[in-house]
Amino acid sequence: MSDSYPTQLLARLDELASEHREIDRLIEQLIEQPVLDQLRVRRLKKRKLLLKDQIALMRRELDPDVPA
Repeated sequence: MSDSYPTQLLARLDELASEHREIDRLIEQLIEQPVLDQLRVRRLKKRKLLLKDQIALMRRELDPDVPA
């Protein structure tokens, strides 16, 4: 693993967290609209869960439980 790998991972982690927050904001906006687009909300929620899983995986990779 190179020295820049953790830096790249942290940058990607920031990107994913930002996208996760944006999707959360979009879902809240859609829910507040008088005509709810349930399909779009469902797709956004799935994407949000996928991002959450990717974020958790990257965090575990940056800070593993077992020392190398």
